[in-house]
Formats: sequence, C-alpha cells, structure tokens
Amino acid sequence: MPEHPAPVQRVIDAAQRKGVNLEVVTFDDSTHTAEDAARAVGAELGQIVKSLVFVTDRDEGPEPCLVLVSGVNRVDVSLLAAVLTEPRMRRASAIEAHELTGFSIGGIPPFGHARPIRTVMDPDLGRFETIWAAAGTANAVFPVTPATLRVLANAVVTQIAARPELPVEQQTANAQSGA
Repeated sequence: MPEHPAPVQRVIDAAQRKGVNLEVVTFDDSTHTAEDAARAVGAELGQIVKSLVFVTDRDEGPEPCLVLVSGVNRVDVSLLAAVLTEPRMRRASAIEAHELTGFSIGGIPPFGHARPIRTVMDPDLGRFETIWAAAGTANAVFPVTPATLRVLANAVVTQIAARPELPVEQQTANAQSGA
C-alpha cells in the first residue's frame, strides 16, 4: 500500500469509515485549479468538483458551509445565502478555509475535515458517471460517482450555481421562438 501524506490519509480514512475505498491519484504537478485537474485526469471540466468554503459571520465566529460545485459553474452567493437562509454568506479567506477544514485551498476535499461542515452539492455534478475531487493536497485527486460523493460528504443537493450565459446563437434562437 502506498504511503500518503497525512492530509490525503485523513480523506482516505474518512471514506473508509463509511465503507468506501478511494483510489487516490497523485501527480507531480499541481491540480490546484479545476482546469489543472481536468487536464491531469483527462476529464471534462464539468467532472471536476470544486470544494469551496463559504462562511456566515456569527458572534461566536465564522460558521462554514462547503459547496461542491461542478468545475464549469460559479456559485451564486445570493442564491446560496437564500437556500441556507443565511443572509450574511461570503467566501472564506484562505486562512479561514484552512482553519475550518484543516486543508489548504487547492486541496480541500469534500469530506474528512477537522470538524463537521454543512455541505451543499451542485446537481450538475450528477450529469456525469464519474467525477473527480481533491484528496487533501493540491496534487492528489480521486474519482467517485456523484451518488457516492453525496453520501461521503453528507451533502444536500440543490441549485447554487449561477446560470451560465447562453451563447449568442441560443439567445437569438430563444428570441425568435418566443422562449
């Protein structure tokens, strides 16, 4: 069995506690961005899970929420705030993300964090048979089915992504058809 850095081992151990064995793939180069990860694994950008930390500022400190979003999508913070009924939602700083999850940005996995974190998952990830997520470091990823990821992350699946702009051709076609 290969030796893994401690952050990767925490992710593997968390999955094993739920009966799932992960096949972590480690690269020499960083898979810090969704584009880097897609290139490295030979997948579509939409198959890459971006694990993004958002927080609500509370009197006792920031309350985290992890958002698992498809690599092609952007989180609509207003929509996320409405879904979670948290009007003061914002993106966590790199320091906050590390303190709240125990992992550094670029390697934040969907589960295995330092503490339980409310998690929301983009339904667009369900379009794929296999998706790829960070495994605890900026150069380690693992493949997983969307359903298994939802269970491992204890995620609620709901629309939180900004609607992408339609291509000009589609806007024109919609306008002509009255849509």
